[in-house]
Amino acid sequence: MNFGKKTKNTQKKSTPKTTRQEKIEEKETIVSQQPAKAEIGKGETKKKSQTAKRSATGKKNTQSKKTKEAPETKPSATQKASGKSQASGAKAKTAKTQTNTRSRTKKAPSQGERRQPVRIISLGGLDEIGKNVTVYESGNDMFVVDCGLAFPEEDMPGVDSVIPDFTYLVKNKDKLRGVVITHGHEDHIGSLPYLLKEVNVPLYGTRLTLGLVEGKLKEHGLLSQAKLNVISPGDVVKMGCMSVEAIRVNHSIPDAVAFAIHTPAGVIVHTGDFKIDYNPIEGEVIDLGRFGELGKQGVLALLQDSTNAEKPGSTPSESKVGESFNTLFARGENKRIIVASFSSNIHRIQQIVDLCDKLGRKVAVSGRSMINVVAKAIELGYLHVPDGLLIDIDAIRRYPASKVTIITTGSQGEPMSALTRMAGGDHRQVQVTQDDLIIISATPIPGNEKLVGRVVNELLKLGADVVYEKMYEVHVSGHACQDELKLMMNLIRPKFFIPVHGEYKHLRKHANLAVSMGIPESNVHISQIGEVMELDGETLKVTGTVPAGQVLVDGLGVGDVGSIVLRDRKHLAEDGLIILVAAIDGNTGALLSGPDIVSRGFVYVREAEDLMNETRRIAKKTIEECRAGNIREWGTIKNRLRDDVGSFLFQKTRRSPMILPIIQEIRQ
Repeated sequence: MNFGKKTKNTQKKSTPKTTRQEKIEEKETIVSQQPAKAEIGKGETKKKSQTAKRSATGKKNTQSKKTKEAPETKPSATQKASGKSQASGAKAKTAKTQTNTRSRTKKAPSQGERRQPVRIISLGGLDEIGKNVTVYESGNDMFVVDCGLAFPEEDMPGVDSVIPDFTYLVKNKDKLRGVVITHGHEDHIGSLPYLLKEVNVPLYGTRLTLGLVEGKLKEHGLLSQAKLNVISPGDVVKMGCMSVEAIRVNHSIPDAVAFAIHTPAGVIVHTGDFKIDYNPIEGEVIDLGRFGELGKQGVLALLQDSTNAEKPGSTPSESKVGESFNTLFARGENKRIIVASFSSNIHRIQQIVDLCDKLGRKVAVSGRSMINVVAKAIELGYLHVPDGLLIDIDAIRRYPASKVTIITTGSQGEPMSALTRMAGGDHRQVQVTQDDLIIISATPIPGNEKLVGRVVNELLKLGADVVYEKMYEVHVSGHACQDELKLMMNLIRPKFFIPVHGEYKHLRKHANLAVSMGIPESNVHISQIGEVMELDGETLKVTGTVPAGQVLVDGLGVGDVGSIVLRDRKHLAEDGLIILVAAIDGNTGALLSGPDIVSRGFVYVREAEDLMNETRRIAKKTIEECRAGNIREWGTIKNRLRDDVGSFLFQKTRRSPMILPIIQEIRQ
């Protein structure tokens, strides 16, 4: 089993022996591309699968396929002449060091005909949570599965979000046929606007997924030029020499799909985020039958969601949360009920709406993302709200508290979210009192525990009755646990297994799980971001790396915040800032005025006058010494001021503020 240690590559990349394209073993009906704008807003019912014959097996399948052609782009002369990896020689724009790796080859148990290889490259989603982007490439064709973002870590002050490095995709934009999307969560669609600003490629996704994508593109002013194409489970999208088949799965958001990727080297299954829910809220069960059929026909590789690989058993059904809601709503029958949840969890919102309709409660929505998602889900027919049940948040005072339920954002304790503002007494329409029952229907994302705990404490201080997951089963995961992961492996029976979507501990546990299920250890590979995996039907080789890493987004700035800026921000946050201002004679170097001292975040000047006076004396002495030594280079003088003043302040306070000398040169 390879756990992704980097070594240098001393071998030349081999040219594939054949370029034979393996066709999908079924008859395909070609249909024209439909722009999503014409389809998304109709609120029509979901398409049902039709019966189709499979020419290879003669057996009937329960799921028909429609094929959509991705627009073809003529390859450049360079691409025609060279079969070498585009990664060679590319310079990474991120802090990560790009190295070549020694070619590592994994052989299948039996040897057969080698085919035109397919390359798999993850630009995110490995050894991290979020930022899921996977590139599939064969010949002169390339496409991307998902295009997500990650949320900033604690050591990234001021950063709004983290997106992948798209250098490789931009460099190979002539080969890029499109982006297919598994579902509408931020870690799978969040960085699409930033990619489309560089390369305007077609997007393919289910109706709800593209409905959510539309909102993001509209915010960035990209909707009018976007090429959106709606697909349904069973549809097939042609991506040059490859084809992508959508397969229905269950997740914490409706309309999620996995992909069976038919390549010249063989079939690759990319699950995306999934769980197996035999009693889903939306009434559509994961298509295990199709996964089983693919397994019987032969699957080259499986890339599977690793998020819950450490958790034994199976993930409970979303309907379990509804049972808890029934109990809690009865407990709070004489109170106003506030439920905080992820805005994308439409299944959960539907259960709250249904319960409120049954109990005669009005429903109000708070939080920008919650308002937007609820409106889009109602528009597309994924959320069913009886007439008159939904009221504006401004109208809640017209009704008795016991007849009102508020669905809000803030389940992760986000500083500007609606629930956090309620806890701080800053929400314009909602003032929390002892007459409120507040249900936090989510599990804190790792790193958010303190934020959530702070919000819970403030709500309790206001007298509210607060319920969260540790007290009741008010949240279930949208990701498969070990029993479900093993079931999928049994059905799909892949030759190679590649765990994706998770931190390294999740990937490692998932890899061990695959070995325990009988997949040869030599055929299980833990990849790294930017690593190029090449499969030819019989072997899996690591042939190099491409530019990959993270790009930080701060306001309108993309990529202009790097390690140096973050270092300065952390320095300022920890120890503050001292500004020294002095006027010096440009001819003699004599001090004409100052030095004046400005302190921000270090000490309050009025309460530390003695320290500031002594600091001023040290700075004045340094300037006089520079004059005596005939030092006229301003850079040298500034460095001396930083060193001398910094040493003095550390000696007195054991703190190291950022010191910024400003010298004004005056020539008389």
